[in-house]
Formats: sequence, C-alpha cells, structure tokens
Amino acid sequence: MHNILCLNKISPLGTDRLGENYTYAAEIENPEGILVRSAAMHDMELPNSLLAIARAGAGVNNIPVEKCAEAGIVVFNTPGANANAVKELVLAALLLTSRKIVPAIEWAQTLKGTADISKQVEKGKSAFAGPEILGKKLGVIGLGAIGVLVANAAQTLGMQVYGFDPFLSVDAAWNLSSDIVKAASVDEIFEKCDYITIHVPLNDSTRGLIGADALKKVKKGVRVLNFSRGALVDTDAMLAALADGTVAAYATDFPDDALLGVENVIAIPHLGASTPESEDNCAVMAAEELKDYIENGNIRNAVNFPNISMARGADTRICLAHRNIPNTIGSFTQVCGEAGINIENMLSKSRGDWAYTILDVTGDVTEDVREKLAALSPVVRARVIK
Repeated sequence: MHNILCLNKISPLGTDRLGENYTYAAEIENPEGILVRSAAMHDMELPNSLLAIARAGAGVNNIPVEKCAEAGIVVFNTPGANANAVKELVLAALLLTSRKIVPAIEWAQTLKGTADISKQVEKGKSAFAGPEILGKKLGVIGLGAIGVLVANAAQTLGMQVYGFDPFLSVDAAWNLSSDIVKAASVDEIFEKCDYITIHVPLNDSTRGLIGADALKKVKKGVRVLNFSRGALVDTDAMLAALADGTVAAYATDFPDDALLGVENVIAIPHLGASTPESEDNCAVMAAEELKDYIENGNIRNAVNFPNISMARGADTRICLAHRNIPNTIGSFTQVCGEAGINIENMLSKSRGDWAYTILDVTGDVTEDVREKLAALSPVVRARVIK
C-alpha cells in the first residue's frame, strides 16, 4: 500500500486515479508522495520515505525544489492543466481594462434610491468610455501553454498579436497561429503594443520584468495584464506609471496592499485557475504523474529532474537519481556486473546539475546491491521496483 499525503484539498477526480493500492489523507505517516496545491512547504521536514511531490498547478514557488533534488525527491507540476481557465480570465481583463467596466458598475450601484436613474445613467456614462480591442496591438510575453492560448484567442477577436519567447518550445510553436507576429525582442513588445500580458515563470531573471526601465519604453496609455506572478511587475514603478498616465490600466491576479484602492487598477483575488474544470484537470495530471513515478519510475513534467520515460522491459527496474557527473553510468554497470545482474535496457537523461537513469534488469537485485548503488557518491536516491 502506498501512502500519499494531501496538503490541500485535492479533487476526487485526481485521487480516484491513484487506485486501490493507495491510501491518501491530510495526515498520514511515512508518505511516499505528496499532493499539494498552495500549501507552503519550505519549512516542512521532508520524511525519508518521500519519493515525489506533485503540485496541482504550474508554479512551484511554495516547494523547496533544490532541497528536494538534493534528497532525490522529484517535484512535478501540471503545465497546461489550468491554461484555459487562465486564458479566459485574461480575455476578460482585456475588456475590463479597456471599457472601465468595474468602476462603471461600482458607480451604477451608487444610484440606488435616486430619482430618474435612467437620466443619471445617460448623464454619467461618458466618464467610463473606453476603446475597443478590435485592431489594437497585444503583446504576449511568454508563449507557453497559457501564452499560446491567449495569443490565438486574441487574434481571433481581431487584435494584432505580437508574441515573444526566446525559449519557445517546438510543441508551443506548432500550436501558435501563423498570424501571430514573432517579436524580435521584448523591447519590440514594449514599444509597439497597446496591451501587454505576461506569461513567464518567476525567477531571478524575470523578477521585476515590468519595471521602471521597461515602462520608459512602452507606448503612452498602454494597458498591462499580469496573471502569472505578482513579482513580475515592480509595484512602485507601476504606481508611478499609472499616476503619470504612462499606463492607462493595470489588471493583476495578485492583489498587493499598495495597489488596492488605486484608480485604474483592477486587482483580482488570484482567480486564474479557480474553476472546477481547472482544479479537476490539475488533480488528475498530478495524481497520474505521481502514480507513474511510484510504480514505474517514469518522470513526466518534473521541475528538478529530467523528463524520462521507458516502457517496462524486465521484471525488475532500478531507478537512480544522481548528480550529472562524468563516468557515473559506468559505476552503475560495474555494480550490476559484479552482482551478476544483466541490464536488458537502459535510459539516462540529464538536466543541468541533475540526472536520472533507469535500468531494466534480470537477476537478483538484493538490498545489498541497492545499498551499493545508493552509496555511490553521485547518487542521491536508488530505488528498486519489482
């Protein structure tokens, strides 16, 4: 029986995928896997039994990813599972920032109890006039699962869409409409676009991507959308740009105390993935990733180890998480050879400082053999699956 710790409420559609050989609960001893959504894990003590963590969502800022790698714990996420939900909210934000819909609705509420409301409406509505998005230029920074959907949808709505992503994957490129203009640089987005939406991960290179320098380059009156991570936009720089009219409106899914109550800011309480469909999709993908890793050692959508998958070709499988160091595989084959174990099939891949090797073998893989493999200096986790 495999024990799975659920740090957040996980959709039953996901946990049902685990099957009858799994026990899952909010509190459980010696978990082999963890399913998590938003729970903070940086101060959590990781048990020796833990093999993998699956985040039902794309961002993994709440998980100590490098600490997990050092312990041989694979961290999964679920890219694309919530992409449609976020796309729809971004499209709504395009209209919300253009037509001043939110302040208009708030103003309409103040008319309750006044005489001749229809006359008041006709008199006051001009304060909330705003442009149409048809024919306007939208810049999409980041063309991953969400960015591609946003770009394609906005193009079908009649916008001229510019996309920029220096790391555009082959899969994303295939899915991107041929009508999307491929921007040569992020500066081209800043200089040409009437609307800018950001869809990149938060890391040291992207923190404050929309900051004072970027906002010096944008078209006056640009509208900025941030439904990726709050810290991608420098709040102080954005407030200054809103005050002097450089930015006409800012929509964010990440409320900040400094932004609340500011004119032309639409602060949404992190609703990007808050749909039942998205939660179900993320839970199903996370559970399937976790199950395949526990039962077969395959890795799909990991953030700290390479993606690697091999069909089972023997009764016994050895899975080794290790540092990406020369001659490591030779030491694996030496240990197996000395134990009289025959390697039927092997696959090894690396990702930065880390690597992962799968060996399908015949012969008796004893605990002593596993311990010898685990004792090799590059190895951080050695598992035997039968």
